[in-house]
Amino acid sequence: MKKILSVTGALLLSASSYAADLTIYTYDSFVSEWGPGPKLEKAFEAQCQCDMVFIAVDDGVSILNRLRIEKTKTKADVILGIDDALIEVARGEELVQPHGVTVTGLKQELNWSDADFIPFDYGYFSFIYDSQKITTPPTSLKALIESDAPVIYQDPRTSTPGQGLMLWVKRVYGDQSDTAWEQLAKHTVTVTKGWWEAYSMFLKGDADYVLSYNTSPAYHVVTENKTQYKAAEFSEGHVAQIEVAAITQASKNTPLAKAFLTFLISPEAQTIIATNNWMLPVVDGLTLPAVFAELITPKRIGFTPKEVAEQRQFWVREWRSAATR
Repeated sequence: MKKILSVTGALLLSASSYAADLTIYTYDSFVSEWGPGPKLEKAFEAQCQCDMVFIAVDDGVSILNRLRIEKTKTKADVILGIDDALIEVARGEELVQPHGVTVTGLKQELNWSDADFIPFDYGYFSFIYDSQKITTPPTSLKALIESDAPVIYQDPRTSTPGQGLMLWVKRVYGDQSDTAWEQLAKHTVTVTKGWWEAYSMFLKGDADYVLSYNTSPAYHVVTENKTQYKAAEFSEGHVAQIEVAAITQASKNTPLAKAFLTFLISPEAQTIIATNNWMLPVVDGLTLPAVFAELITPKRIGFTPKEVAEQRQFWVREWRSAATR
């Protein structure tokens, strides 16, 4: 932990000599009034003597899609909010550059080592339900898909949770994934473009289950003192999401971008992210609300980033064909 702090201090002192804006592409809930963006901005600007500019889109996949369209013309210095399932796509299209940050102190379970991407939080895709309405939740993904319970999830073409469900279904069902999507479509209320739209609809009572994260109940406990929202734990295991940040290939202020990436894994930033983005921190040793110790800790399943990069387009077409029949 001390190594992280010392590196952060050195980089921020260096960055303070660069009077410039730092433009960051992220997703809309990150920069919302209750998200971590405003607090991170305040904390980092106090140290870097710079101006941070957040530009938000619907979700993580949308960040990547925008950067793919803009390429060298992008305004972004940093992308923040794509996940480990997308890193090989971004790297393969040469949209990012090596970060040059000495990364130490990350949780061992992440098993993270990457020259281009820095992890800043993680969680497990989960279906959230209201335990005051649902007393016997499903104990497997297959049980949920083969039920008639109203479900809301996100589009895998625009949303990282939606993509996570696509990987989850593929890992559990394999060659029978198209049948699973057809079954789920029969009791899907809607497929939204991004996470926030889906979760808002769920909170209004539009569905029994919504695709979100195992950490979502922590938000309700800490900010609303509501304990009825739970994450269903599935016997097959859950796909994990590691959210990452990177410096764009076209960045006009790489020293400042490098300083910000280092700041992201500092204890100060990690505490802000965990208790405002409601995801798990990537470093140990933080003091967090007690509810974090009560969250489900499912078995991790899924695919490697390379496997996703190779198969993603095919799996998206499979989902689109089966889910819209």
